[in-house]
Amino acid sequence: MDNYVIAENFSLLSKLMDIHGDDSFRAKSYSIAAFTIEKLEQNLAEMETQEIFAVKGIGDRMGKRIIEMLNTGRLTALDDYMQKTPEGVLEMLNIKGLGPKKIATVWKEMDIQNLGELLYACNENRLTRYKGFGEKTQEKIREGIEFYMRSLGSYLYAQIETYALALDSKLQKAYPAEQFGLTGEFRRQLEVITKLEWVTTGKKENIKSFFGELYEKVQDKADYFSLKGPENVELGFYLADKTNFCKKLFETSCSEDFLTCWKEQFANYETASYGCEEDIFSTNKVNAIPAYHREHATTIASALQQTFNIIQPTDIKGIIHTHSKWSDGVDTIEAMAKAAQKAGLEYLVISDHSKTAAYAQGLTEEQIVTQHKEIDKLNEQLKPFKIFKSIESDILGDGNLDYSNDVLATFDLVIASVHANLYMNQEKAMMRLIKAIENPYTSILGHMTGRLLLSRNGYPVDHKKIIDACAANNVVVELNANPRRLDMDWRHIDYALEKGVLISIDPDAHSIAGFDDTRYGVLSAQKAGLPKEKNLSSFSLVEFEKWLEGQRQKR
Repeated sequence: MDNYVIAENFSLLSKLMDIHGDDSFRAKSYSIAAFTIEKLEQNLAEMETQEIFAVKGIGDRMGKRIIEMLNTGRLTALDDYMQKTPEGVLEMLNIKGLGPKKIATVWKEMDIQNLGELLYACNENRLTRYKGFGEKTQEKIREGIEFYMRSLGSYLYAQIETYALALDSKLQKAYPAEQFGLTGEFRRQLEVITKLEWVTTGKKENIKSFFGELYEKVQDKADYFSLKGPENVELGFYLADKTNFCKKLFETSCSEDFLTCWKEQFANYETASYGCEEDIFSTNKVNAIPAYHREHATTIASALQQTFNIIQPTDIKGIIHTHSKWSDGVDTIEAMAKAAQKAGLEYLVISDHSKTAAYAQGLTEEQIVTQHKEIDKLNEQLKPFKIFKSIESDILGDGNLDYSNDVLATFDLVIASVHANLYMNQEKAMMRLIKAIENPYTSILGHMTGRLLLSRNGYPVDHKKIIDACAANNVVVELNANPRRLDMDWRHIDYALEKGVLISIDPDAHSIAGFDDTRYGVLSAQKAGLPKEKNLSSFSLVEFEKWLEGQRQKR
């Protein structure tokens, strides 16, 4: 049991105690312990008992609960609360805008015990009769429930990647004489995966036997079947033989529009036979199109004219958009810089939260001065590696950034992002974003829509108008590589490239480990065919400093 599971158990217990109206002091202590554990760098399972008790914020009571979980895999107190809480009430904790206090009202005062009943009550405008539930709150809850219901059984690419590759390896080992090829959404590197699929020469009966009785049938056709087991992941299998394996692998790793256009354009495609996917392209005299780029029909026309120059994870030269211990990060600037240097990167951009983000310990003007002195000192020590001074400045409700121009001028670059008052109409969102983009100190527009995949829709924006404004004001658009964001959406990168707007694939890292999220941003950008030359974080140190000079001139 790792730290995250232990922290989640404590956090859930705290919420359930609040829902039941029990000792608020004890509930708060579990919440604090969860926060402490989540930030720990050392795994509790690897620590001695006395070391666990000595951790600040843990103590004797929480220490005993941790030992219980490490020894038994269970938390008795949590089990007790789970047993006396209806399943539907537990599920309400997944809905944005429904905290423990509101859930208690829904359950105990409204006598609602599942999401279906709650959604119906929202549609009937019943929630507004209760204290704490205005019209806006009711609408957010309704939208949250609908979003959640659509998301059941869906996973972020990053969430399912390890599972998919491990299962693929097991299948290959179990049936070494057969061919298995991961296909579908996973091979196309979609940001959200609803099912994992393979093309295989294996026999249906053998594959079903491999998974056993715990896996139930979802679909069962002559040439395709799917199963779902305890992990709640649908697993689909296209049945093929050696003569049509590669053709079926190709077809199942294309979007519908792409495949339709392909078949219309190449009349002999259907009747020809192919030994591998490469043969499909060479036979039809088309440059190879990777599976992740088989989305738009227009890609085929491009492939007839040229080979593709698409960014790769190894093309990243610097880490842009990171948070250190100065705000809500877990590592020091020095540790982050040395880790980036060790990884062969050329520079690091420190962009802690700004003063409006009090929840994230945003920096005051005085702290900024001190931080910059620390960066200057580290830059002397780490040459030729370089740390750049940045800030993730909050875009306020009126579109202004939350520092004066004199303070903004002290940074090498400014990332402007919306973090508060996310629920707004398109007119409001566009006003805030456009005004921030037009600020001469804005260098990068951070996570354009504020979306959280499978959790929160982004605020509505006109992507083309945002990109046009960035083009007019020499502002880079971030592709926030956090797997829960991947914002901007790759589907709008084509227009950005058309308008000459640079993309910046940034991890928004709050720890050294967060640097690795850059890869997920690259995988997303590959779908749009982004070349490395158009990605800011692929610039060498010399190129990056030249770009910064252009930003200084803009000011």
